[in-house]
Amino acid sequence: MAGAFDRHDAIRRLGDTHFDVLVIGAGITGAGCALDAASRGLRTAIVEKDDFASGTSSKSSKLVHGGLRYLQQGDVRLVYEALHERQVLLRNAPHLVRILPFLIPVFTGRDGLIDRRLARALGSAMWMYDLTGGARIGKLHKRISVDEAVHHMPTLPRERLAPSYLYYDAQADDARLTLAIVRTAVIDHGAVACNGATVVGVDKDASGRVCGVRVRIDDREVTVRARTVINAAGVWADEVRALDEGVHPDSIRPAKGIHITVPWSKVRNDIAVVIPVPKDKRSIFVVPWGDFTYAGTTDTDFDGDLDDAQCTEEDVDYVLHALNHSVSTGITHDDVVGTWAGLRPLVKSASSGRTADLSRRHRVVPSTSGVVTVTGGKLTTYREMAEDTIDAVWEQLGEDVRSRARARSRTRSLRLRGADGFAELVDAPSQATRVLDASTVDHLAMRYGGEARTVIAMAERDPTLAEPLVAGLPYLKAEAVYAARYEMARSVEDILSRRTRALLLARDRSAAVAHEVAALVAPDLGWDDDEQAAQTDAYRRLTSHERTAAHLPETALDAMIGA
Repeated sequence: MAGAFDRHDAIRRLGDTHFDVLVIGAGITGAGCALDAASRGLRTAIVEKDDFASGTSSKSSKLVHGGLRYLQQGDVRLVYEALHERQVLLRNAPHLVRILPFLIPVFTGRDGLIDRRLARALGSAMWMYDLTGGARIGKLHKRISVDEAVHHMPTLPRERLAPSYLYYDAQADDARLTLAIVRTAVIDHGAVACNGATVVGVDKDASGRVCGVRVRIDDREVTVRARTVINAAGVWADEVRALDEGVHPDSIRPAKGIHITVPWSKVRNDIAVVIPVPKDKRSIFVVPWGDFTYAGTTDTDFDGDLDDAQCTEEDVDYVLHALNHSVSTGITHDDVVGTWAGLRPLVKSASSGRTADLSRRHRVVPSTSGVVTVTGGKLTTYREMAEDTIDAVWEQLGEDVRSRARARSRTRSLRLRGADGFAELVDAPSQATRVLDASTVDHLAMRYGGEARTVIAMAERDPTLAEPLVAGLPYLKAEAVYAARYEMARSVEDILSRRTRALLLARDRSAAVAHEVAALVAPDLGWDDDEQAAQTDAYRRLTSHERTAAHLPETALDAMIGA
């Protein structure tokens, strides 16, 4: 049964419906659980205390990959599973997930990711990567010359380069992917989704079994009845478990990963590059993103406020140190135009050690009351995690529910919203509009798929909506209005941080136009002048906090951000 992606309707339905499955947390894992459950025919709801993908799922490396380093660690099964899921995503979300070549430069000397002696061993690992899944996309790794490596990244230090490696993985906008999964669950399969809905209590029946939760929404409390509850709150999973179990289980070990954004002109890479961190056993990704390049990630313990993970000066120094070891342009703090920090919800193990060495495998565990908690995992394997979780929930459902639903997951071949109509839009952009140029249509198609036609129609009806939302970025004003009208955006931050990625790409430029964005969406969101001012101030405080936490200078508004 189709549903409307409307928050007011969602709030009403949360209080009126007795659900089979209630999911807490709308990151990538929770979104996947909601879609898996709803597509089986289960009455499903998903609630999120902040915004869809507002936690870790909007702050990843934005890669859909098997994880070459996991193969080097001997975890062949994890890599095989991840590469299988990568193939599923390429098929089911072609508008959001695309193949991306990766270069591993081989440097001579002790500080290289690998030296000449180990190059052959890496070649063997590459063949295993191809065999565990790379060959499915018809792209096999190859050894390339120094000239070819420099062609892909002209800023590499040629004098230290040896013949290097090229292999293939995939890239995705994590926040857009999460949102597409939630919208698919709601619009195509009748689920109910609500952001800004904080779980404040877990209800149980006379036998001690969970029978619902209490949720605070817009300063009022709503009781949501459900036969089963899934805790997919990520790094906040222990807080949900404490509501259920009465004690804090201390089972999650948050690991912080950060990224920085610099102008593409400082790196000039046309593909992703894996570079070494000198005097460390890690490497970082350097990934092109339009007129920008982002670099990360780190992997360090985090024991601060889970709601305020920030990139620090030390984090920035770490990434810049690695970048400047592998590029010749001399990138400084003045070049950093955006940062983001996310927390991985790693499962604690009995032994201590680096967070980088903890398993990325997921775990599904029911409590004595029946709350099913899913933790661990990685972006690429979200669908498999969700399938395992709903399989566990299925065992708790009564025969009356099972008789009207499907026992097996359908998501392996279920295309996400926007997949239909995407190819036609990309193949014939001129047929879609007479107002926007082909590059703009391509930009919209890669973010909305076939649903981009609605954004295009908005720009055609009102030419002012075809103007840039933030100078120097590809986003249109129409995208902000679309976010408020059709994507449940509730704030300027939602629009500039996750519906578009302006915050990540040009922090200070986006802050400069926050008031214009607030005024643009005010009619749809019912904001008066005071609320527009409050939204503007809140976003500018956010950007200032991110900048000062990392001890970065304010970016000059007339600075070059591309070229």
